Amino acid sequence: MAIQNENSVVGIEYEVKEAGTDTVIDSNKGGQPLEFITGKGQIIPGLEKGLEGMKEGESKTITVKAADAYGERNPEAQQAIPREQFEGIDLQKGMTLYGQGEGGETVQVTVVDFNDQEVTIDFNHPLAGKDLEFEVTVTSERPATEDEAATGQVGGGHCEGGSCGCSH
Repeated sequence: MAIQNENSVVGIEYEVKEAGTDTVIDSNKGGQPLEFITGKGQIIPGLEKGLEGMKEGESKTITVKAADAYGERNPEAQQAIPREQFEGIDLQKGMTLYGQGEGGETVQVTVVDFNDQEVTIDFNHPLAGKDLEFEVTVTSERPATEDEAATGQVGGGHCEGGSCGCSH
């Protein structure tokens, strides 16, 4: 059976690089497959679209443009915050920090610059503006159960931590 665009439970093994480079950004090769339910927005749209029609055991390279991955970089998504809000943190340029957004959600930010008074952070996803190249193998594919389709949870587990492909 080929992957459908809605309510299929799909397991993939992947390796992702920034398109045109040899640097691996993320990979689960040799580990647990990433399982998700199609049509639920659990992975980046361009990767999900590229998987459509693939069958279990099939492998291919899928190039995902930035707009269909983590979006284009927003140059206005930077903010200067008073340094005292970062007390106890050994700040370094380029480091990733996690905070809480206005709605209570976890927000990932990158430290752009800092001085004694303030810290400039960037709210863009670290992969925003980058085209990505996925080497993927479909390890499993089946119709979602009624519970899985309703909850968006694969057999009680789900995509953790917003690592590659997860759109959190």
